[in-house]
This record gives sequence, structure tokens and C-alpha cells, in this order.
Amino acid sequence: MNWFQIAKNREQELVKELQSLLRIESVLDEAKATAEAPFGPGPLAALEWMLARGEEQGMRVKNIDQMAGHIEMGEGEEILGILCHVDVVPASDLSTWSYPPFEGRIVDGKLYGRGAIDDKGPTIAAWMAMKMVKDAGIPLTKRVRMIIGADEESHFRCVKRYFAKEEMPTIGFAPDADFPLINAEKGIAELVFSQKSKRQADEKLVSFHAGQRVNMVPDLATAVLKSASANIEGKFNEFLLENNLEGSLNLDTDRYIIMIKGKSSHAMEPQNGINAAVYLAKFLTTELDGAGYEFVRFITEVFDGDHTAHVLGFAYRDDVSGETTLNPGIVSFNEQGGSIEISMRYAVTYPFEEKITAVQQYMQETDFILDIAGNSQPHYVPEEDELVQTLLSVYREHTGDFSKPLSTGGGTYAREMKKGVAFGMLYPGEPDLAHQANEFVVVENLVKAAAIYADSIVRLASK
Repeated sequence: MNWFQIAKNREQELVKELQSLLRIESVLDEAKATAEAPFGPGPLAALEWMLARGEEQGMRVKNIDQMAGHIEMGEGEEILGILCHVDVVPASDLSTWSYPPFEGRIVDGKLYGRGAIDDKGPTIAAWMAMKMVKDAGIPLTKRVRMIIGADEESHFRCVKRYFAKEEMPTIGFAPDADFPLINAEKGIAELVFSQKSKRQADEKLVSFHAGQRVNMVPDLATAVLKSASANIEGKFNEFLLENNLEGSLNLDTDRYIIMIKGKSSHAMEPQNGINAAVYLAKFLTTELDGAGYEFVRFITEVFDGDHTAHVLGFAYRDDVSGETTLNPGIVSFNEQGGSIEISMRYAVTYPFEEKITAVQQYMQETDFILDIAGNSQPHYVPEEDELVQTLLSVYREHTGDFSKPLSTGGGTYAREMKKGVAFGMLYPGEPDLAHQANEFVVVENLVKAAAIYADSIVRLASK
């Protein structure tokens, strides 16, 4: 069957459904979380919107505690899982967006919005693929189950609850990354550096804050100083100019408020962002004393110009998955002292316990302690596996691209499956704007992905 032409014929339907989903501001809101909406009203609304589409199509639908759910078609003992998520990271600084992040505007063939490529666009492409296969009347020998989560961008609580209650797919893929296919996902650990020294009443730094999510490079950092050097304004302007940054310094009564703008990026690629916290800390090293100075000095020494934290002994790489990286995503200083929350993406063969233990021992001689707030193990499916080879074959037939499988520092739902990989839908050479301003999906690529997913469903779940 000509799946691309079938998808092309349904392009308007595809676009309309994606726009509807993008307009739901499905950002985690712990302050409004309830038993009925465990991640807040936005993620629940997006989950319910997807499940309602399944009901409209006469497919089997199930809601698991308002955290996750599934849409299922086909018959058989085995399950082909398609794991998607409908929650998104915050839009962050709205002034950096050319178009409203929750509108779904199309400009020059690109559909803009938070979640357009991570992960609402791929979710809708996979959903269209399911409808196309169903409408074609192709008999299925497996159950095809789209599993939808609403907390992927934070703690994966959605799929953890789901798999505590529901079957594990025999095989599956997550349309939440890159083509041709990702068969190696780095481990993801959340680390916290906590300062031993407390803020003293007479020191200059009153507060420091940057970041909303640990898995995003902070694009805004703000500090409040009780006092400053006489020429601080000139030094600050010179610093901004030297580093090609934007920022402001204002005197509010008897306090200086200093702000630096950076550039947001996904924590799996911190080198693609500009970490505002690191730059602000670097500037303040010549202004502070006491615990405040130790705080900004530590950030500067460890993270300025280095995403591997080799100073502390974290650095490591392997041929399967590449470099281990660290992103200081949430950085704060208050009366309790400093705290730096890190998203660490470590290589598949990383000796985690050995490395962490060594760093913790090293930290005993410093003003900070290191704790592990969470850890998700690396995930790897060999390239020669039948699942990998089948999906690669489909992708190559539709694109003519014979690129090799990839590794990623991102964490997808593929790692929650016994045998799963991440499969699209960012094509080789496309800019990856996940977690960044002006996130978009190319409409033509959305159509192509729907065709690839439809063909993949047929190859994996029928005779």
C-alpha cells in the first residue's frame, strides 16, 4: 500500500488534531495536583483528549488512575506497544517565542508550539497511523496498543503506575526521538549538590535562582545582592559584552537585582544551550564573600565551559553511547545555603556506583555534599535484533536514508519496555528544538512519519 499517499490525503485531519492537542497547556502543576488530576489539570486534559479520540474510533480504551492510559486495536496474545506522552515542559520565557507556544500556528509549512516535536507531533502521527491501518481493514495478529503517559517530562510516574497494573508489550517503540532509530539510551540520574555552609547575616548574596526543570538548561538566572562594589555596573556591562549575553542590573532601594538571560535546551544536549546560572555565577565570583562566594565559585569551577564535570571525576565516554554529560538545571541560594540540581546523562557502560562513590568521597573535602535523587538505568537493544532490523527496513524504504542506529542522552519510554526502541520522528539534519523556544514540526515530515508508523505497525503486527 502507498502509505504516504494515504497519509497525504489525510493531512488536514492530521494537522487539525495536532493543533487541538497543542492548545492544551499540559505542563506539570504540582500545586494544583489532586487525586483526580495527579499531575495537574493540563496533563489530565491532554490524556483525556487522546482517550476520547480512541473511543470515537471504536477502539478499546482504558484510563489508569488519570496518570496514563491506552488505546488498543487488533487481536492476539502479543502486544505491539507504541509509547507516547502528552505532557510538555514549560514554555519558559515567552518573549523568546516568535509565535504563541500553545496556539499551533502554521508558518511556511512549519507547525509551531510547545510539544510540536516532543511529543505531541509524533503522538498524533502514530495515532493517525493506527487509524490508517484500522481503516485499511488489515487483519492484525497482535494487539496494537498506544500507551499514553502524562508525566514523562518529570518522573515517569505515569508509566510506572501503568506497568504496575497492565501488561508489558512484547515489543514496542516510542515515537519520541530521532530517525532512523535509537537503540541505546544513556542512563539518567538526578544529582543534588547541597552546600554545607549556611548564609550568614552579613554576607552580600541574599538569593540566587535559576531554572524550572532539571531536564532543561536554565535560560534565566537572577541574584539579589545586599551590597556591591562601586563599579559593579560597568563590570557587569563589560561581562555581558564579552560573553554576548543579555542581562540587567538594577538598584531597588538598598539591594541590587542582577539578571542574565541564556538559552534553553534539553538537558541531554546541554552544549546546545546557554546556561544562565553558570554565567551569573561566574560574574559574581569577584563580588561575593562567605557562603555566597563558595557557592558561585563551585559552580564556575565545575561547570564553566565543561558539560562533563571532569574536575570532579565524572567524565566518561564509550563507543555505544558517547559522552557522559551533566546539566545544572535548578540552581538556588537562600538562607539555607546553596543547592544545585543536576540532570546527569551517563554512557551505557558507565561504572555508576564506582564513579559516584569516588565523587562523594572527594566532596567530603569541599563545602558541598552529593546525593542521588533518582536514577534510571541505561537501555540498549542490539542492532542485529529483529525489532531493530524491521524498523530500520521500513524507515529506509520510505526515505532512502541508510543511516546507522543512534544513541541518545534523552530518556524515552522505550527504556520502560523489556524490548523497545525510540523510533523518530526527528529526521537526520533537522534542528532539535525540543525544550527550546520556537519548537516546531514540519508538516510534510509529520505526514511522512504517519506513513512510516503505519507501515511499521503492519510489518510488526500482521502476517
